[in-house]
Amino acid sequence: MRLISLLPSATEIVYALGLDDQLVGVTFECDEPAAARLDKAVVVGGRDTSGMSPIEIDEYVRSAMAAGDDLYTLRSEALAGLNPDLILTQDLCRVCALPSGQVQDALAYLGCRSEVLSLDPHSLDDVLADIALVGERTGTAERAAALVSALRRRLSVVAESVADRPRPRVCVVEWVDPPFTAGHWVPDLVRSAGGEPVGADPGARSVQTSWTDLKAAQPDVIIVAPCGFHLDGAAAQATMVAEHFPGLPVWAIDADGLVVRPGPRLVEGVEAIAAILHPDAVPVSDAVRLVDRSAMPSDR
Repeated sequence: MRLISLLPSATEIVYALGLDDQLVGVTFECDEPAAARLDKAVVVGGRDTSGMSPIEIDEYVRSAMAAGDDLYTLRSEALAGLNPDLILTQDLCRVCALPSGQVQDALAYLGCRSEVLSLDPHSLDDVLADIALVGERTGTAERAAALVSALRRRLSVVAESVADRPRPRVCVVEWVDPPFTAGHWVPDLVRSAGGEPVGADPGARSVQTSWTDLKAAQPDVIIVAPCGFHLDGAAAQATMVAEHFPGLPVWAIDADGLVVRPGPRLVEGVEAIAAILHPDAVPVSDAVRLVDRSAMPSDR
């Protein structure tokens, strides 16, 4: 089977299932594992926003969407040349990836008969179910079931480690300028890590909010997880967030790696958040960084 992944998270699922030799096409954002972008054809391009500030990125996205412009470019010729059997895409977020409808239209125009599988999880359980679904569609159902079982065992270990402990109120900030809450599966990550998510609705979309509203949610801990950024980028933005929450611990986390991409590494995200909230019960993670050290006891 020849596979194309139009999602960084789907690429991670494909590799986790040992199907990397069948993966022939990816997007320009597929950076995990690194070999995906180096060894595979890139069939979706987009604007490089690495030199832009969060507010500049937000303004670019809003302007493009208001004008009806596409944020991503499907390289149709490359797609046709790869002759895929299965294309993994999504309809969850126009900002995050190419919608499946555009893929279907391109295939019809090109005369390709590839199957398109849209992965649109709203919860952590949905993410695990998507792993099983990809396994089913690629003939690796048993392998996928074993992977999901292993991930659930890790979640159980965290749950046992933080059981009967106080649950800090946790606000996860998914974008900093303007501020956005972290929705969909992110509240599930917080709960699984032994915290109580505030300022967001589980399963719902991330929405724009205000620092006043986030303060009104009375969080005990702030976690900055900006979509599109790994740890260093999150830490740089978290310094600004800390100014709005004096006296509270503000942490940065590898957002793209562990929080915002719905793939197998979300379980590592749960482990990392648990290490923030319950450091005496869960091993420390190098995927997080404390930004406002003045808010923490010296032994933390």
